[in-house]
Order: sequence, then structure tokens, then C-alpha cells
Amino acid sequence: MAELSDAKAALHYYLRRQREGLVWKLDGLSEREVRLPRTATGNNLLGAVKHCLNVEAGYFGVTFGREFPTPDELVPLSAFDEDPQADWYAREDETKDGLIDLYRRVGAFADQTIDQLPLDAPGQVPWWQPGRQDVTLQRIILHVTCDLARHAGHADIMREQHDTAVGLREDSSSIPDDYDWPAYVSKLTKLADRFG
Repeated sequence: MAELSDAKAALHYYLRRQREGLVWKLDGLSEREVRLPRTATGNNLLGAVKHCLNVEAGYFGVTFGREFPTPDELVPLSAFDEDPQADWYAREDETKDGLIDLYRRVGAFADQTIDQLPLDAPGQVPWWQPGRQDVTLQRIILHVTCDLARHAGHADIMREQHDTAVGLREDSSSIPDDYDWPAYVSKLTKLADRFG
């Protein structure tokens, strides 16, 4: 943890942790299970991964004048004209393993951008409003980390709803072990019912 005293190393560390946590939520699930909508708006685990890999490819690529080596594997901006949710689900020709592999390659691409540029390196986000497009690498790392954290949180809830698997990471659940969860839920339900 000593390296986290460096601002860039700390920001990069937390970005990587969010990325790893999100991908981990798909472990052990079938192709159907990762695709199955879990919310009224169709959120699904594989869609969250696909969205996040496209977010990282764009923000750490185009923003800093770099192009992902195989851009045809990404959702093109033009696809959103036809379907605003184009990056939120896996097509029939895409697989869980294939998208996870693509996300790992996008992650390595994003990591290269971060490693090669200083935090104050200028960039421009073409899809943001004019007058707000100029950014720095530091701002983009923060922006993307917050975005990934939000979607990793979605994945936490979707996975827990599916099979009660919980936790921050595979090696650290971040919740009490051997806790009586049914009793806890009952306690909270009774408390909530007092306001019904």
C-alpha cells in the first residue's frame, strides 16, 4: 500500500479494483444467467460489463487521441442512433467469455494510457457538451472510476438477487461472516412496517 501515497498510483489502483470487482460478479454463472434481465429496465450482469468496457475504451482512447487496436469489437457511436441501449446487452454473436476477454484487453489499453501520461495531460471528450469537453487524465480517471463503481454496485445487487452471492471481492466479502441474515431482514421489515 506504500505506492498509494502517489496520487496517480492511488487513482489507478481504485480504478483497477472496480474493474476486477465487476468482472468477478459473473464468475460461475451460465451464459443465460449473465444475460437475464434483473431489473425493470433490463439491467443484466453481462450488459454492465459490456457498457463499462466501452466506457473505458472511449475515455482512455479517443479522449487522449488513441484508438483501441480492434475498434470493430466496440460499440460504435453510430449504433446509439438506432438503439440508445446498444452497449447494455450482449448480442447473440457475443459471449460471456468473449466480452470478459475484450474487457481485459480494454483494461490493458486503458492502463497504458494511464501509465504513459501525467495526471495533468490534456484530453477532449467529443461526446460531451461544447465548452465542457476539455479534461485532464486525472479527471477522466475519477470520472470512469465513479462510473465503474456505480455499475459494480448494480452488479452486486443483481448477483445477490440471483443466488445470494455477496461481497466486494472474491477474497474479501466486506460483510460479517456467520450472520443471521433472515433475522436481520425480518428486523428491518418490522421496523419499516411501523411506518406503513
